[in-house]
Amino acid sequence: MSGEAMLVFDEELTAYDFGHGHPMSPVRVDLTVKLARALGVLDQLKVVSAPTASDELLQTVHTAEYIAAVKRAGQDPDVPDLRHGLGTDDTYCFPGMHDASAHVVGASVEAARAVWEGEVLHAANIAGGLHHAMRAQASGFCVYNDPAVAIQWLLDHGAERVAYVDVDVHHGDGVQAVFYDDPRVLTVSLHESPTTLFPGTGTAGETGGPGAEGSAVNIPLPPGTGDTGWLRAFHAIVPDVVKAFRPDVLVTQHGCDSHVEDPLAHLTKTVDGQRAAYAALHDLAHEVCEGKWIATGGGGYAIIEVVPRAWTHLLAIVAGRPIEPTTAVPESWREEVKIRYARVAPSRMTDGNDGSYEPWSSGYNPDTWLDRSIKATRDVSFPLLGLDPTY
Repeated sequence: MSGEAMLVFDEELTAYDFGHGHPMSPVRVDLTVKLARALGVLDQLKVVSAPTASDELLQTVHTAEYIAAVKRAGQDPDVPDLRHGLGTDDTYCFPGMHDASAHVVGASVEAARAVWEGEVLHAANIAGGLHHAMRAQASGFCVYNDPAVAIQWLLDHGAERVAYVDVDVHHGDGVQAVFYDDPRVLTVSLHESPTTLFPGTGTAGETGGPGAEGSAVNIPLPPGTGDTGWLRAFHAIVPDVVKAFRPDVLVTQHGCDSHVEDPLAHLTKTVDGQRAAYAALHDLAHEVCEGKWIATGGGGYAIIEVVPRAWTHLLAIVAGRPIEPTTAVPESWREEVKIRYARVAPSRMTDGNDGSYEPWSSGYNPDTWLDRSIKATRDVSFPLLGLDPTY
């Protein structure tokens, strides 16, 4: 990698906190930063504090009425606003909700600004990736949609085409919805099948609205898909569609809830498969848009066993200094986990897989759900982008 890389982070980003017992604990962000620091990853990154997004910036994606509702919910969290998705079974209200959520948005926009203005080549906000939030409704633990606001900022500041790739186990429905009718934004999502997992969207047939046909690419994967199948699907579709779109900049969402130990979904990836995906997206950014890459976090609810290792690998790749999978997890970090959480942390940065897969060119197998899903996406999306879906 040539060019400096950045992490946008300050401790106040962990104020995005739905409270005790909620799956989306800010502990996962805190432990990631501490693990990255213990392994020397932060020494390779320019670390800057996050600004808080203004109402004007939020309104480039969200409605003024919704922003006002979020502010009210944060002031009186015991009163739900179900019309705006606030106070539901998954997206609780909490004190200071607006400020905490706007701070996450500010971090992603700062990452986008630094990359777009040439201060750094790559930038990350691991507290971000809140991809389910809609223009006027919270959803799926997401209050404001920071990737969407960052993408809109890029468009408003001169980007002609932005590619967004989402590798969270859940469909990136909020980002897709915001830009479904905008041919300037390509949204690509690999996720567990909507027949088995929230939010129930993301079929291969969702390809973009009128005038933006081909701008949405969805790859729904069968439950149980592991590293080999997931990487087969990724490489059969993602590089081709992103190259065909020719983006000026790549924005990616790195939910690591596709891991076999994640409690909220049904894929079976390892940290090694996730690391392979991050490396592939890094290389794709260099191939298609001169390395301009903004990476966010996302889902991930095995907050000790998986998230810190996965996102530390991500930050190391952003920094241009990938960590060898066999690297030992520092004892100081493992001891803190033991003392604070009475848990035994992993001892290595690997789960023991090698990230190998059978490429699509090896042949189509119609007897597998995975290959049928890959083919369905290629058949419907490739022609819209001027590509040959032939397998």
